Amino acid sequence: MLVIWVGWGQTELGEFIKRSFTYPNLSLVDDMMKKHTTFTETKENGINRQLIKKTPPIQKNFIDEYLSGDCQAVLSAIPNDTFDLIVTSPPYSDSRKNTYGGVHPDKYVSWFIPKAAEFFRVLKPTGTFILNIKEKAHNGERHPYILDLILSMRKQGWLWTEEYIWVKRNCYPGKWPNRFRDSWERCLQFNKSRKFNMYQDEVKVPVGEWAKTRLKNLSKTDKTRDESEVGSGFGKKISNWVGRDQVYPTNVLHFATECGNVGHSAAFPEALPTWFIKLFTKKGDLVLDPFAGSGTTALACIKLDRNYTMVDIMPEYKELAERRLANEQNKPKPD
Repeated sequence: MLVIWVGWGQTELGEFIKRSFTYPNLSLVDDMMKKHTTFTETKENGINRQLIKKTPPIQKNFIDEYLSGDCQAVLSAIPNDTFDLIVTSPPYSDSRKNTYGGVHPDKYVSWFIPKAAEFFRVLKPTGTFILNIKEKAHNGERHPYILDLILSMRKQGWLWTEEYIWVKRNCYPGKWPNRFRDSWERCLQFNKSRKFNMYQDEVKVPVGEWAKTRLKNLSKTDKTRDESEVGSGFGKKISNWVGRDQVYPTNVLHFATECGNVGHSAAFPEALPTWFIKLFTKKGDLVLDPFAGSGTTALACIKLDRNYTMVDIMPEYKELAERRLANEQNKPKPD
């Protein structure tokens, strides 16, 4: 930690930084000063001064930017409690060796956990982390690296709040000698606190065709809470759905995989980050994708009026993503 002596107070130093650098949101500078600088009063030659203890360098431009580098290193220069949502799909175990090098399932947890520590630090207490990750078959059985990762992240302080299942609507059929093709992936939800921002009305879905016939003639039982006959404690009141056009979804999400050529070996569909951005953020919030690839998450943010920070270790993806984002930003706005 570097210690310097100055004759300015906290307010004067903050104003100097604001004049010296261009931030998209100047309030972040004030937050940075509070979270990353410690001020203590001292006296030198009869003059009151303040001792400033500086933390590592602060990344000065990161809002609506694509940053090249290892996410662990890049994020170390970003202030605590910055992002409202982290949504990402890291390289899966032993996958994409030609682009990301591949990580053996036995080593995946030790590779990911230091990065998760940075994610924890830069996520707001009211924020959410969505991790899209896929199972791996190894030596003829499912490798437990995802389960090991969940347990390790819980020890790190994360709350494993929910698990969404992404069902790939356009998955090709197939098999191996001892199993069938996967047509689903995990989207794990982690939080720092049990009180986090969630906007469930934003992801409501049409009630469906079943309601037209099922709700037309209600029985006496349909108008009361019908308890389960097997004693499970669950029940339902069918009449609750009368007159509703929209209902809340389940935690099973049906999206097609990315079929277009976006120049990336493992791009997830835009619908996936879009759904989580709607659910966990509002307009103007800041979203991080630390394995940004071709910039699909940023594209979704632009369309939804959210701010973004993208990070990826492969520098060639930055140019690709910025072309995609520029094309979107240059489209005429609807009236």
